[in-house]
Amino acid sequence: MNRPAISHRHIEVFRAVMTAGSVTAAAGLLHSSQPTLSRELARLEYLLGYALFERLSGRLKPTARALSLFEEVQRSYQGLDRISKHAAQLGRAEQAQLSVLCLPALSHALLPGACARFFARYPAAQLSITPQESPLLEEWMSAQRFDLGLSEQTHAVPGTELVPLLSLDEVCVLPAGHALLGKKVLKPGDFEGQDFINLAADDPYRLQLDALFAAQGVSRRARLETHSAIAVCAMVKAGLGLAIVNPLTALAMAGDGLELRRLSVSVPFQVNAMLPQFRPAQELTQVLLGDLREQVKQISRELKTALQV
Repeated sequence: MNRPAISHRHIEVFRAVMTAGSVTAAAGLLHSSQPTLSRELARLEYLLGYALFERLSGRLKPTARALSLFEEVQRSYQGLDRISKHAAQLGRAEQAQLSVLCLPALSHALLPGACARFFARYPAAQLSITPQESPLLEEWMSAQRFDLGLSEQTHAVPGTELVPLLSLDEVCVLPAGHALLGKKVLKPGDFEGQDFINLAADDPYRLQLDALFAAQGVSRRARLETHSAIAVCAMVKAGLGLAIVNPLTALAMAGDGLELRRLSVSVPFQVNAMLPQFRPAQELTQVLLGDLREQVKQISRELKTALQV
């Protein structure tokens, strides 16, 4: 005949006795009586089929089995404590955990300032930022894998809502001391015969710029290309040529050998936030979105100064 199973109450009593050192002290911890706990402890030993304590002059001395069992019980309670703390944190918006998916350039040139604003008000919150290129970025947002996305996409992908954040123009970047820095605004014709650093051949902005220069009949010496706008700016700083890149990266990299100028022709650059429609909304997502808008305003002001507008 099978004996009844050990209950959570039996384990609770055992842990209290081991922690407090006596049945009387354990009764105080559990707001119970000493006789009641003694009976429950005896019942646990009966169910186990062996003694957990030696009774010496009215005192309890844990056996080796009791010590081993206590270690296992403690591991279980530590896990329960973690669960309890996590459950409590979920009820406090200021300790929320937000996951953000963004283009690599935005993790470098837009998010740091916005994160600083965010943590100034919510220092206990946590942000996880994952840089990713299109089209994987849009696919992951459509799959509801992140709380917030930042993309140059101008149309909402399935399962997302698009929120406009920024609309500026691409800008020219030149190395310090270049002759064209004497002009405040560069025309396509100014790039005739100049060493030019391109983005990758399949980049949408590269395609726009190639079409623009072709329409103007302008020939550039294109000797370098790369997927990264940050790398383009670094090449320009090294004096390897001129380039036209997004204003966020250009501003973040400006100075120390890199100068900015306006382009006479508008090549629009947009950044939009993407919100998942079917993922449970985090309260602080809108807070971070507001901080991003404030950062965009600051960037716009700094860009005007850098472009001498």
